[in-house]
Amino acid sequence: MKKDNENSTLRDIYSASVKNYGERMAFSLHNKESITYKEVSSRVENLIDILNKAGIEPGQKVALLGNNMPNWAVSYFAITVSGRVVVPILPDFTAFEIINVLDHSDASAIIVSSKLEYKIHKHISDKLPLIIRMDTLEPVKVPTVSSPVQPTEPKQDDIASIIYTSGTSGASKGVMLTHSNLVHHTKMTFKLFPILQDDTFLSILPLSHAYECSIGMLLPFYCGASVVYLDGSPTPSLLMPALKEVRPTVMLSVPLIVEKIYKIKIRPMFTKNIVLRILYSVPIVRRALHKLAGKKLLETFGGKLRFFGIGGSRIDGVVEHFLADAGFPYGIGYGLTETSPLLAGAIPGKVRWQSTGPAIEGVELKIAHPNKEMIGEVLAKGPNIMKGYYKDPDTTKASFTSDGWFITKDIGYIDKKGNLFIKGRRDNMMLGPNGENIYPEDIESVINEFDLVLESLVVQKKGKLVAKVHFNYEEIKNGLLEEGNGSKNITDKLTEVKAELFSYVNERVNKFSRLSEITEQPVPFEKTATLKIKRYLYS
Repeated sequence: MKKDNENSTLRDIYSASVKNYGERMAFSLHNKESITYKEVSSRVENLIDILNKAGIEPGQKVALLGNNMPNWAVSYFAITVSGRVVVPILPDFTAFEIINVLDHSDASAIIVSSKLEYKIHKHISDKLPLIIRMDTLEPVKVPTVSSPVQPTEPKQDDIASIIYTSGTSGASKGVMLTHSNLVHHTKMTFKLFPILQDDTFLSILPLSHAYECSIGMLLPFYCGASVVYLDGSPTPSLLMPALKEVRPTVMLSVPLIVEKIYKIKIRPMFTKNIVLRILYSVPIVRRALHKLAGKKLLETFGGKLRFFGIGGSRIDGVVEHFLADAGFPYGIGYGLTETSPLLAGAIPGKVRWQSTGPAIEGVELKIAHPNKEMIGEVLAKGPNIMKGYYKDPDTTKASFTSDGWFITKDIGYIDKKGNLFIKGRRDNMMLGPNGENIYPEDIESVINEFDLVLESLVVQKKGKLVAKVHFNYEEIKNGLLEEGNGSKNITDKLTEVKAELFSYVNERVNKFSRLSEITEQPVPFEKTATLKIKRYLYS
């Protein structure tokens, strides 16, 4: 498919897709409604009419708070193509966080799904002149206006979206992305991995996150493909039948989802008895077993998958070895909300183990102040990088170098072939007793490779490194039953496992990254929308 260079705003992309793909399926809610590109256009025009009659001026902010559904996408296009600014809000934000976003963004209206209306407190709804129910696109509250607004066509440099990040640091800032940012990003992503009209996306991440919105909604809409949404969270009971029925060709995920599939479903198949464990320890046998498991995994995903994108954080090395051995069509990407989001990526068949891949076409990456290992802070330049943080010129200025490079705050290095490797976040980096740089993500990666660990977090206490670990308690209990050791209880077994893990990790990390203690995290860690641990809650 050849793409032209005339599209410069989201309105241009929207108009071209509606014209070119009118009768094709655009968005659907699994086992419920489906709408074509033409029907998207009809709903968008009706919603723009409501915004006009309610007096919402071009440039004013309209918040979107909803679960994934076709009308989320309809709302997004209605707001942006008519020159207004969309403010997507993450569904897992608390009522207090939502109030802050609505206040800080100066939102004049909100489109909210019925399941999340309870989060809009009365004193907030009293302040908002226009409230629309996302499920039906019908107004719940409308202001009295003397004459309708005439919308204007957006320009390239106009702000299209303000996304409030829910980063692992706990600080939420409003990232301003322009029409030009999002259009360039869509074209650049298409060049990395061309989407076909026949592609079907199955969406499992929140649309309010830049990753899913840009690559999981704007990109397929640009290419005439279709997107299917789940009617709820991607729990196994909802996801498994959907995979079988939808048979997606493209999916976007985060590491935790595929890591759980491997650690809870796949790995136990190869370690359930002593004979299998011995066989599995032989590399050539392990690769053969992984290949067999890969075929079954692909069947589980519907059998038609050609791209399984993984982004948001670094994937566990052992799990990535499995995916590579299995021939699973996974790709890796790296980026930030501030960069629309993609900066680097590698498509299936071109992934280098533990790398995010090279900079995507149109983006420049470099390492600032590299040390003797050539590790330093990742800087980026490109047309997809944000205009700045809303109402925060000081933080915006501090986010760019004097010569215009965006400071990602990620620490990494670039190899001779241009592949980027991320070591961790600058804010998470710790100092050793003699000033050595310690990257907790590196240590966590080793911890998570251990069979009976599901997730972990390394913190520093009084200069010592402590690992908080959430174990695979089900596997530990199964191991006790297999051993037939009735005299040993779960507490004794956990003490044993912790001692094994302690030795396992400290044998594999450098001396200043060794753990002094392992503590249990009995329940899963609290996470962001892209399932990254909220580190600030545990530091």
